[in-house]
Amino acid sequence: MKITPTKTVFVIISFEGPDVYSQAGGLGVRVRGLSRTLSQLGFYTHLFFVGDPDLPSEESHEHGRLRYHRWCQWISALHRGGVYDGEEEKLRDWNHSLPPAVIEDLIVPAISSGSNVVVLGEEWQTAATMNLISDSLYYRGLRDRVVMLWNANNTFGFHRINWGALTFASTITTVSRYMKFRMWEQGQNPVVIPNGIPRDSIRDFDPHAVAEIRAAAAADHLCFKIGRFDPDKRWLMAIAATAVLKRGGSRVRLVIRGGREAHGLEVLAFAKAHGLASLDAESPDSPAALAGLLREHPNVDILNFTSYVSDEVVAALYTSADAVLANSAHEPFGLVGLEVMATGGLAITGSTGEDYADGFRNALVLETDDPVELVTLLRMIKDRPALAASIRKRGRTTARDFVWEKVIDQLMLRIEFAAAQQTVRLATAGEPEPSASPPPRRRTRTSRTVAQRVE
Repeated sequence: MKITPTKTVFVIISFEGPDVYSQAGGLGVRVRGLSRTLSQLGFYTHLFFVGDPDLPSEESHEHGRLRYHRWCQWISALHRGGVYDGEEEKLRDWNHSLPPAVIEDLIVPAISSGSNVVVLGEEWQTAATMNLISDSLYYRGLRDRVVMLWNANNTFGFHRINWGALTFASTITTVSRYMKFRMWEQGQNPVVIPNGIPRDSIRDFDPHAVAEIRAAAAADHLCFKIGRFDPDKRWLMAIAATAVLKRGGSRVRLVIRGGREAHGLEVLAFAKAHGLASLDAESPDSPAALAGLLREHPNVDILNFTSYVSDEVVAALYTSADAVLANSAHEPFGLVGLEVMATGGLAITGSTGEDYADGFRNALVLETDDPVELVTLLRMIKDRPALAASIRKRGRTTARDFVWEKVIDQLMLRIEFAAAQQTVRLATAGEPEPSASPPPRRRTRTSRTVAQRVE
């Protein structure tokens, strides 16, 4: 049975979300793109996430077809460090309050109006949530009207998951063959559905802005690296390669954006020990400001952004850099590499979850953790500009195969499989169609609690 917009309501449950406060890695980017594209395709979509405490508890987008539900805001108001600050408190509140809200405010009204409901849970924080929702639906005799899928984007928190209960409650998916193999270690055999990128991310950046950034860098090698300060991201490898190039007489500029993790201190100390000059700076608000910052500090080898980098500045760096160092040792999917390809940039990836990366064709793929390999690849693309241009061009072609619309086509087929696996009775075209997704009853518990605590 085909899943259609007039018959289906999507509910996405994820700790991370589209707010700056709610993003700590690729998950926030994933759910933002997935929810937005589903709504643009005509599906009424509800995204639940741990949201910015200073934004509305509910918010509509895409002409009312996409609705954000910011959860745990009263706790976030006390933990301003981001989505995972106060994580255990948020998790307890999340599992206590979110399942009944989803069922009462969305699932029951949607079923009553003749709609299918698809619940998508993301990452280990939502595993127990999915179990609670499933159990409650069984108790109310509604489990056979709801399709439930739970997705693993990483191996984080696997030791906290009750796999037997989760497998009973939902169909398990993941984002790459590498993650599928890693999940075999847990006795699971998930369905692979890749990540996607927004169609509008495939674009040509302003060539004048690119030329200005490159001229301002005035470097033999301009590189960019963004991600959590986690040893798995091989930050020390990138720093060591930069130091080798500098000692060899090359002018190197490495622009970086990490996170709040303690490993960042080790990374910067490592850079200093290897003779690299670094500068901490607030992220510029435009590509022109980025060029100005590079020009203002010509003797800085490593420019470390200490605040959120806008999508526009990230895209400018993806395109302008000679290479973007997405050189992780453990990468469940490698969304950064795909985003780089979309802008026409050149990604140097690891060789774990980056199923889309084909070495020397659409990317450069590292096979070892030796900095000398990275140095060799950076020198090669400098010496062979035609090869670098070819890689950039083929990368753009690859990115087009991973736009969210195409990924969602795969998701729809997997939903039909999950429905059959879970013995869910999908609504058919012969049944009465709802005029629209039923608006949820407004829950003011979160905002009231914040007000009470402030008072």
